[in-house]
Amino acid sequence: MNLMLFGAPGAGKGTQAKFLIEKYGIPQISTGDILRAAIADKTDMGMEAKKFMDEGKLVPDSTIIGIIKDRLAEPDCKDGFILDGFPRTLAQAEALKELMSNMEISLDKVISLNVPDELIVGRITGRRVCSKCGASFHIEFNPSKTENVCDYCEGELIIRKDDNAETVKSRLESYHAQTAPLIKFYTDMGVMIELDGTKDVKDVTSDMIASLS
Repeated sequence: MNLMLFGAPGAGKGTQAKFLIEKYGIPQISTGDILRAAIADKTDMGMEAKKFMDEGKLVPDSTIIGIIKDRLAEPDCKDGFILDGFPRTLAQAEALKELMSNMEISLDKVISLNVPDELIVGRITGRRVCSKCGASFHIEFNPSKTENVCDYCEGELIIRKDDNAETVKSRLESYHAQTAPLIKFYTDMGVMIELDGTKDVKDVTSDMIASLS
């Protein structure tokens, strides 16, 4: 099953992706992760992306699409995948559609987790991340057993620089301006599923699985 998770930063995409990975046995393809992996593996596209990043520039869509093409061609994607964090703009969505058409694959469903901005701000500003292993917690929804100490490696839990209220609001503005219009794009394609992301995590998961059955 070829899926895409869609929603504002902090809508719960990462949490729901874990359930999808477990249920369907397909990999999550996060743009950030595959970009870092391509650079670490020194692939042609990874080295091209690194040039732009080293100059402090945004990686062009064509390079990102090339990296995604390489990732989708890997054996673990033959039974499906979960796209997370891409596309972010209409131009990227069009490029992805063309790429998948050329690869003779298609999206089965796009799952949009809808959460109001005020809840998003509360979710993200309460997030804590382990400085050693990267595990994620939340002071209200998923607290660590010991305050500011990771349950897994006992590393220190920190607030990421981009998890402050001002930065979150700026990211949400960008999301609404650039990414939200993709809801219509994928609705017109007939693959969009919109879910209430404000529900309890387990209820969101149940709704999601039911919508894919």
